[in-house]
Amino acid sequence: MSPRGVATPDVRERLFAAAERVVENGGPGALTSRAVTAEAGCAKGLLHAHFASLDEFVAELCLDRFARTAAKARALSGLVGQATVARNLDAVVLALFDSGGPALSGLALTRPAATRRIREALEGGAPGFTALQDAVTGYLTDEQKLGRVAETVDPHTVALALVGTAHHLLMTSRPGTPDPRPAMTRLVAALLRD
Repeated sequence: MSPRGVATPDVRERLFAAAERVVENGGPGALTSRAVTAEAGCAKGLLHAHFASLDEFVAELCLDRFARTAAKARALSGLVGQATVARNLDAVVLALFDSGGPALSGLALTRPAATRRIREALEGGAPGFTALQDAVTGYLTDEQKLGRVAETVDPHTVALALVGTAHHLLMTSRPGTPDPRPAMTRLVAALLRD
């Protein structure tokens, strides 16, 4: 445990990672500020020293994870012509399910104030599913120009199908349900066929 009065390095990420573990292990109902700080091994008041409320913390956690996945999607443009198209797309869409993605989605749904804050941030331009869709569309268009994606494939429709399916699986997956990743991998392969 960090002693009082000593700065905690990377406090946001430390608390976010702890929250993911709490939710993955105990479900959304297990998330309390005390559970997070105990899991993070830091002072009990640290979460509230950095976030106005638990709802703000949950919203910021979800927005942070969206931003990370959006950054990974934007990086697709640097992968044009490398590896396989399916492998590159898998890396992005499967990233949504890393770090407890389904558990975090369930958590956000149980906290209306957090959901509202997330929606407002997304409407204000924070990266979310639209950013992912745009990045995937651009990537597929570039790969199509190289002949690595068939001309019959509509990049916009494929991106919409991938992001829409990921969103559905994030909202409906919960502990004890089948891992959604194999379904996403199959979908990527199916959508890229001639």
